[in-house]
Amino acid sequence: MPVAGVQIPKKDENKIMHVSLPIGNDHVLKHSTDKEASMQKTAASSTQRPTVKEIAVITPCLWFDGQAEEAAKFYVSLFPDSHIDKVVKSPADFPSGKKGDVLVVDFTLMGRKFSGLNGGPYFKFNEAVSFTIPCENQAEVDRYWKALSAVPESEQCGWVKDRYGLSWQIVPTMLYRLLADPDRAKAGRVMEAMLKMKKLDIAALERAAQRA
Repeated sequence: MPVAGVQIPKKDENKIMHVSLPIGNDHVLKHSTDKEASMQKTAASSTQRPTVKEIAVITPCLWFDGQAEEAAKFYVSLFPDSHIDKVVKSPADFPSGKKGDVLVVDFTLMGRKFSGLNGGPYFKFNEAVSFTIPCENQAEVDRYWKALSAVPESEQCGWVKDRYGLSWQIVPTMLYRLLADPDRAKAGRVMEAMLKMKKLDIAALERAAQRA
C-alpha cells in the first residue's frame, strides 16, 4: 500500500542488464536500465534513417559547349517554380576550359532538378531526348513555342528545338485525355489531326474529336 509522499518504482524500471564488451582479452560489464537501452536504440535508429532532404533523386545532366550558365538563366526565366541553385567553377584546367571557368550549373525547372555541364564541343543534343511541357491552354502553348522554337525545320507535332539544340515537346494537357478516350475512332481522328500540325492547336484538336 503506497505511503503518502513516497514514490514506489514500478517493478521493471530498475531491472539491470549486463552486457559483456570485449576489450583485448578482458571483459567489462556495462550496466544500463531497460529504459536507457531503449533510448539508445531509438537514438541510433534515428541517426541512420535519411531525412527527406538527404534522399537522392535522378537529375538530368545537360551537356553544353560553354553555355551552361547562359542556358540555365534562359530556362529559369521561362518556367514557374524555377531558379538557379548553384554555379560551380572549375578548380583546375579541364579539356574544354580553364581554371575558374564555369564547370557545372545546378538549376530547377518547374520544381525538377537539372544540371548543366560545360563539357565542350564533343557531343550534341538530338531528338532522342526531349522534355515535355504540359500546357493548360492555347496561350501557354503559344508562349512556350515563341520562346523556345529556334529551328523552324524541327517543328513538328508539338516538338521544337531551342537555340542550344535541346528538344522540347509543347503539349496541351487535353491531348492526353483525347488520345486515351474509350471511343477509339474519336482518338484516331485526334491523332490524325495532330500528325498534320506543327504547333498544336487545341481548338482544332477538339473539332477533330467532335467530328462525326
